[in-house]
Amino acid sequence: MSVDWVKGRTVRWLLAGALLHLAAPAVAEAQPSRWISAGGALSEWVVLLGGEERLVAVDSTSRHLAQLQALPVIGYQRQLAAEGILALAPDLLLGTEEMGPLPVLTQLRAAGVQVEVLPATAELAVLESNLQRLGELLGEPQRGMQAAQEFRQRVQQQQDWIATAGQQQAAPGVLLLLGHAGASPLAAGQGTLGDWLISQSGGRNLVDHQSYKALSVESLVALDPEVLLIADRSLQGDAVRTALLQQNPALAGTRAVREGRVLLVDPTLLTGGLGPRLPDQLAILATAFYPASPPIVAEASNQP
Repeated sequence: MSVDWVKGRTVRWLLAGALLHLAAPAVAEAQPSRWISAGGALSEWVVLLGGEERLVAVDSTSRHLAQLQALPVIGYQRQLAAEGILALAPDLLLGTEEMGPLPVLTQLRAAGVQVEVLPATAELAVLESNLQRLGELLGEPQRGMQAAQEFRQRVQQQQDWIATAGQQQAAPGVLLLLGHAGASPLAAGQGTLGDWLISQSGGRNLVDHQSYKALSVESLVALDPEVLLIADRSLQGDAVRTALLQQNPALAGTRAVREGRVLLVDPTLLTGGLGPRLPDQLAILATAFYPASPPIVAEASNQP
């Protein structure tokens, strides 16, 4: 055995040991164990991906699931306060770009809280990226990728159904109004999750403005929607329709109201990006948009 061979082998051992030492912190890095989630869709994805036990609080838009209703509430995602959040000693604050205000997020980071801000754009590619990141934070990246794939498949199946239904009926003109106890509603414009919901259900959004915008009752009546979708943040059931028409009686003259095509949408579906309940909502709306076609047969899913 030569001296050079021994020296070479020793050098290789030393290099291997150094590499293992450098890699050790990344391998041993603990996953955040105390999470706060702000944004209904993200909170529901955390539960679906198996992270329920890590949640110590959620925001007020994350109240759909019974598991989430049992948790402390930190307030509305856009109006967070650092004091209440820090009192819960979280390792991680999870939210989308809808979360704020920015000075509060800066304060939380300075206090040592990991703040994860994900995009809320209503696009499948964005959802897939978000779910991959959630999977990484949970230590199960494959689970996030699988959930994204299943979501995409369900949406595609519904698009195929809509394409067939559209051969027999033109896409209906639709408005989605986001209101609060019947007060002046905001119409969902281009680039909003409300617009995505309309288009992916086979409807035609009647407004072309960006974001959510208040329209006069006269403008709403002039648009004369065939289908009217209402998402109210404080009322439920028939009370939503009643309050809207009481505050805006002229809407009774629209085709949607005359023909009884006024549908309710859970407002928590419109926060935090694309959520796990949306494929079911798309199936419901598509069936209502195209009543002459056989209903979409919903597949069994593991969604919450």
